[in-house]
Amino acid sequence: MFDRLDDLVRHYEEIMLELNNPSIAEDQRKFRKLMKEQADLTPLVETYKEYTQAKQDVEDSLALLEEESDEEMRELAKEELADAKKRIEELEQKLKILLLPKDPNDDKNVIVEIRAGAGGDEAALFASELYRMYVHYAERRRWKVELINVSESGIGGMKEVEFMITGQGAYSRLKYESGVHRVQRVPETESGGRIHTSTATVAIMPEAEEFDVVIDDKDIRIDVMRASGNGGQCVNTTDSAVRLTHIPTGIVIYSQTEKSQLQNKEKAFRLLRSKLYDMELERRQNEEAEARRSQIGTGDRSEKIRTYNFPQGRVTEHRIKLTLYKIDSVMNGDLDELIDSLIAADQAAKLAKMNE
Repeated sequence: MFDRLDDLVRHYEEIMLELNNPSIAEDQRKFRKLMKEQADLTPLVETYKEYTQAKQDVEDSLALLEEESDEEMRELAKEELADAKKRIEELEQKLKILLLPKDPNDDKNVIVEIRAGAGGDEAALFASELYRMYVHYAERRRWKVELINVSESGIGGMKEVEFMITGQGAYSRLKYESGVHRVQRVPETESGGRIHTSTATVAIMPEAEEFDVVIDDKDIRIDVMRASGNGGQCVNTTDSAVRLTHIPTGIVIYSQTEKSQLQNKEKAFRLLRSKLYDMELERRQNEEAEARRSQIGTGDRSEKIRTYNFPQGRVTEHRIKLTLYKIDSVMNGDLDELIDSLIAADQAAKLAKMNE
């Protein structure tokens, strides 16, 4: 591990030298690449520096214990020695986590697709609440949300909604949200006061760049039509809505949230690219079934991952057996405790796999 760390520190120093060269600004592509490498390596290099300092502190404390006869100074040296040893253990664990292979999609924006599942109107209402939950979470992290398509139910619910979240590290945090979300509560329409269980499926897809997925024009059928549903001036009077059909896979994308046909077409292609990219990722993950099982459920859409129980005010994350009694704040976008726990469990599983 330490040979690799020394190599990475040397590489970091080389990057810093290049970035300090005034001529690097002339090549913007190379400049951006180096800046990204530098940003990725900085936490590792800084942690390694802390680690080497802690090792030095251990040596200094041991030397002081050998030389010093004053009992008060010896006690102080023993305390410093114990602190430094504890810090070394913590920093070793942190370095191991920082050295774990990084998911190449972690820095990507995400496209989120929420579909109402079992439960009729109640499932559609739950899907709309999940949409608002993720919008609030994005706002907390200062990420941008852009609606792509929505199919509403008559009582304010959503049968289906697709939207993009743009922001640093969006996929690295939201990728754990893919799966079946279950709600248990008494519906407002239920006069008998019985608790109903409904579900919604969440799919988190990394946004695919044009170079990630090549789409052949002959594989696409494009239809334009008037947008349906509620809308402002022009929305229902011009052929602004776009429907893309990807013939080889049968995927159909519908986009109508913009007044401009061109903008709807662009959104539809972004969603199609991401769906095709996500299908390829899933295919690869299926081929690497063992690796996938060692992770904290970031793939299988049919997996029931979380239950939101309103009568008890609890949210239960089934993959890591974590229950939080703060359902109101979770539904308002306070997801960090859940996501941080999932990340920690995923890292622990990967470290255990490496140590086998």
